[in-house]
Amino acid sequence: MAEAAAARTSVASAPRAAGSAHRGFWVTRSAAAPRIARAYFAAQAIAGALWWVGVFTLPWLRRATLGELDPVAVALWDVPLFVIASGIAAAGRRWAVRIAVPWTLLVTAGLAGYATATGLAGWGALLMAAASCGSLVAWSLAVFGRIPAETVLRGPLASRTARVGSRARQLATTLLQMLGFWVLFLGVLPLGIRLLEVRCGLHVGFPAWLQGLGWVVLLLASALGVTAAAAMSLHGDGTPLPSATAVRLVIAGPYRWVRNPMALSGIAQAAGVGLLSSSWLVLGYAVCGGVYWNEPVRPSEEAELEQRFGEEFTAYRDRVRCWAPCFG
Repeated sequence: MAEAAAARTSVASAPRAAGSAHRGFWVTRSAAAPRIARAYFAAQAIAGALWWVGVFTLPWLRRATLGELDPVAVALWDVPLFVIASGIAAAGRRWAVRIAVPWTLLVTAGLAGYATATGLAGWGALLMAAASCGSLVAWSLAVFGRIPAETVLRGPLASRTARVGSRARQLATTLLQMLGFWVLFLGVLPLGIRLLEVRCGLHVGFPAWLQGLGWVVLLLASALGVTAAAAMSLHGDGTPLPSATAVRLVIAGPYRWVRNPMALSGIAQAAGVGLLSSSWLVLGYAVCGGVYWNEPVRPSEEAELEQRFGEEFTAYRDRVRCWAPCFG
């Protein structure tokens, strides 16, 4: 989402006291990136070795992570292709990365399918899913020296200014986009995560008061999202989608107090859904969404806004914080 709002009021003279641009360590090539990748693979090799020791010595761990799979048969493949390959990758051998990462993805898919079909080994599938995410990030840092986030900001996610039309049409388009986002990201995906959580034996019930809190968070966050989208549409002649982003910089409505009210709203909405559905995995989904938006997406978006609006945006950025509202 293009997260700056429209402006009839210039902020060029605003004080530059709140800090500088979020350049994005992960998306900017860094000499430290390969070292971070090697450190990750070293930690993964150690964790994998300790896990296998636990599998053969602790029956409850074997049951929780492998279900009824034969640990000896799995170890014959996993120890060399995951543990040893990760250790060699930690030494800086690029060929080992090309072994460890695909194998991690393959095991994750296999365990996820097994856990879904049988209701067993859910914790193993979850741990391997986390390892897959970490391995992909480490692979990217090792190969590119950064995370090439711009590769996903293409097609419908590429930033293009909206065609100026009637305000009623812009508002209708914005509301339809929001409805689509809500159905997919607050309905379909959390429901799928919740069903998998229960099916794989990972569900932990929440107390009733947390579920009630979830409704409050969801309603307040939804109100924030609607207000921010209306401000973007009415003052910026744009929509939340990057493919039809605002023509003018918007500092009206909630954008006066926080730079990214729609992103803040979406993350809080997902957290509310997680609370009211008693799903800790949906809460994790909300956290991951926030991290993904803040680290790979936000630097590219703010660089594009700075290019388009120049000092007007930089003054606004330095005056208004990204996540924590500042009133006054």
